[in-house]
Amino acid sequence: MSSTILNFATKYSLYSGSIICSLGIVGNVINILVFTQLKVFRDNRCAFYLTIESIFNFLYMLFGISVNILISIYGDDETGRSLIWCKLRYIIAQILTSCSFTMVCCTAADEYFSTNYRCNLRQTCTLKLARYLTFILIFIWTCHSIIFGYFSNIMPSIGCTISNENYRQYATFFFYPVLGGVLPIVISSFFSMLAYRNVRRLVRRQIPIIRRRLDRQITAMVLLRIVVFICLTAPSIIYRIYAINTPVLRNTSAQYAIVRLLQIIAFSLLNLNHMV
Repeated sequence: MSSTILNFATKYSLYSGSIICSLGIVGNVINILVFTQLKVFRDNRCAFYLTIESIFNFLYMLFGISVNILISIYGDDETGRSLIWCKLRYIIAQILTSCSFTMVCCTAADEYFSTNYRCNLRQTCTLKLARYLTFILIFIWTCHSIIFGYFSNIMPSIGCTISNENYRQYATFFFYPVLGGVLPIVISSFFSMLAYRNVRRLVRRQIPIIRRRLDRQITAMVLLRIVVFICLTAPSIIYRIYAINTPVLRNTSAQYAIVRLLQIIAFSLLNLNHMV
């Protein structure tokens, strides 16, 4: 029974991962080209954040393909055999995922300020400020991810996991549920609703029709992005918290097979989030 589940999980991970990564690479490349080449988006701060997010999603898709290649060759992702790869996978995955989530929040917040009826708020947020803020946030997440990888080790009968008890508690009760889950969802949802309210007021403001239409289109994209973000991110966050607190030994074959299948399904949904 357990071998059947593991076999299905491996094939599902390989095929679904390959399809998602392939479509995600194409989709994110199109996003990058649209937001960088079309003149109407070049000086738009919201489009800038979407471009940065698409870049990180593109890199995440490439990272996903490399993991799928390992799975197809060795049967797993090799993190349980190589300590360097165990640490690197934690670091790379955390940087790409955290920066992508942060850009979603920045996009929603910037859309609110861009459509605000107060002129001083609109003028405060400039493209130069957006670039500085993006650089600072990427630097912070890179440092955080390196520390995360430092405390990752290969545990006997468990595999690659966080070995430090204090950092495991931090990841369980703050990083995954708050920084990587509830906080970006709340921030992006809050500012998206405010931006939607601002856009509805654009009709009563003296704004060119083209600008009004552009603001509405970007706001619609942001709102849809937030809905997809919430639906596809929540399962992986729940699984990560469970996996850290309830490590399953490899010799408990049936339970390990079921948990492995749940892990693959949860992270395939997360990959869909990066693909969109």
